[in-house]
Amino acid sequence: SWRCFGACAEGGDIFAFAMKQNGWNFSEAIEALGAMAGVEVKKETPQQRQRSETLDKLRGLIQTAAEIYHQHLVEGKTDDAKSTLYYVQTKRGLSDEIIRQFQIGYAPPGWKNMLDELTHLGYSEAEILDAGIATKNDEGRVYDRFRNRLMIPIRDDRGRVIGFGARALAPDDNPKYLNSPQTPLFDKSRVLFGLDMAKNAIRDGEMAVIVEGYMDVIQAHQAGFTNVVAQMGTAMTEAQIKTLTPRYAKKIILALDSDAAGQSATRRSLETAQQTLESDYAGRLSVDIRVLQIPNAKDPDDLIRETPEQWRDLVNNALPVADFVIQMEMVSLPQNPSVQEREALARRILPILAASENNLYQHDNIQKLSMRLRIPERDLLAWAQEQAAKVVRPAQHDSKARTHDQMEPPSVNYEVIEPPDFVDDEEGYTVTKPSRSPGTAVRNADVSLEAHCLRLLLQKPELYYQVNRKFRELAGDHAGLRQGPLSDLGVDDFSRGDYQAIIHTLILAQQQSEMEAMDYLNENLDPVLLQEIQTLLVSEEKAVHDKVGQRFQSDFSHVLWKNYERRILPSLNPGLEVIDKALRLRLARLKRDIDEFSFMQQDSQVADASSVVQLGMQVVLSRQARHLLDTELARQFKSLT
Repeated sequence: SWRCFGACAEGGDIFAFAMKQNGWNFSEAIEALGAMAGVEVKKETPQQRQRSETLDKLRGLIQTAAEIYHQHLVEGKTDDAKSTLYYVQTKRGLSDEIIRQFQIGYAPPGWKNMLDELTHLGYSEAEILDAGIATKNDEGRVYDRFRNRLMIPIRDDRGRVIGFGARALAPDDNPKYLNSPQTPLFDKSRVLFGLDMAKNAIRDGEMAVIVEGYMDVIQAHQAGFTNVVAQMGTAMTEAQIKTLTPRYAKKIILALDSDAAGQSATRRSLETAQQTLESDYAGRLSVDIRVLQIPNAKDPDDLIRETPEQWRDLVNNALPVADFVIQMEMVSLPQNPSVQEREALARRILPILAASENNLYQHDNIQKLSMRLRIPERDLLAWAQEQAAKVVRPAQHDSKARTHDQMEPPSVNYEVIEPPDFVDDEEGYTVTKPSRSPGTAVRNADVSLEAHCLRLLLQKPELYYQVNRKFRELAGDHAGLRQGPLSDLGVDDFSRGDYQAIIHTLILAQQQSEMEAMDYLNENLDPVLLQEIQTLLVSEEKAVHDKVGQRFQSDFSHVLWKNYERRILPSLNPGLEVIDKALRLRLARLKRDIDEFSFMQQDSQVADASSVVQLGMQVVLSRQARHLLDTELARQFKSLT
């Protein structure tokens, strides 16, 4: 900008300076300055000029409609108009000033009130339809879209009326809220109601509060909370978020209704924000997003009208996204969730937690999630790293541009006893296990181990007793170990629900003598579980070959299969193998149990001391059992090499 401090005292922007200095008109100044800046200033084409003129005329039409609706409300002489004004002033608690500021209006009953007024002013029926003020039925009849409704003009961020939100006044009128249809001026997915009046307050405070309804915004502005705007649908859209940030706000507070629909809309809005907003190299959002929860399922409109001071406190204490998401998602879990259900929930919400925190690894949200789901922090961090790597790594659409990592074979799930690396003496190949995300690798290995152990027991159910004898042998005379961490193989050794059902029924089959085990399973399991058994019951050679051989090129497959065949298979009999798998399965269970006991100990800090002591004893027994299992597995391995 510039200013003359001489006698003329004129000033202005760069265009005014160029016009005054050179005697140009505005168009000439635009062209000259554009040329100096290296920017081409294109003139409007006839088609563009025609479109601009059409849009300008529609804006004039819809602004005129807003003025007529407003006049019907504040100057209406009919009983309906007076009762509507009374409703707005008393039941909704709106002042004359706020009614004028938002230009709230009234559409009287009748089919052609606005249609007749606008055509009388010279607008065509087609233009009225294009503006969304009227509608046409299948018979071609044109009539008013809004009838017997409270009319709320919707403006763009420049304050120009582009559409209407209309609330039904009669209790039996549906829908309760009716928006303008999509028009050349109005697209509800791109508009934030009230932004024209809120943008200065939002920019000054760098914070916007998002609510659901028009009346929420109007009530908030009347109470002095002028940084409040409303989304125009069931959830925030990408266009709305980009309109708001980063131009106006660096912090967004979602204050949607607290009913089920509102909570669902909040979740969808958070997901949209995560996908839309600019994030840094670690996937963390550039905008601070928080969630305001209104107690007693009230709307913001009601709360602000009744207790405006409480609204201020709620805004100041809005929940970080992580707290809200954890709190909301925990409600969806069953009373005793399985390992898979807890892991699925954790993986679902980790991207939102990671995107909403300044530093995921130093914040206590992972600890909160860990405690609530009873999943070790190390697993959560491993999954978060895994997901972050997928976000940060650029997508490769060109098959020719594949990286070295993409050319490597998939990771192999080894279930045989082997050292980390081994060399084939005859072929001269060295094979090393590829590195994998620890949490994912361990979890997949546990499930695969369960499948292998269950397969062996299904093939030879009598081996179940050999497994239990080994546990009793390791426990010795220690009653605590026999009844606790080294008790008989059972349902708790398996994490998958279908495997738990199968092993439970298999144990029952072994405890009866009237039927063969497989006949008992066929009689007592549903078809889905029987199909799972069929999937498990493949030959041992095929199982090993599928797991080891087929994931490599033929030469590596040959080497790995020969290694397995030469070093492992001749050394094992079915009894030894099932014991090996059962011991490893129990080790995995004890790891889960120790983690669980640790969480329970932390939870019981507020409980009685005896509970803490009892949990401590369980941890000691579990660790003692792990030591015995590790020692036995090492002994078995040594005997095979």
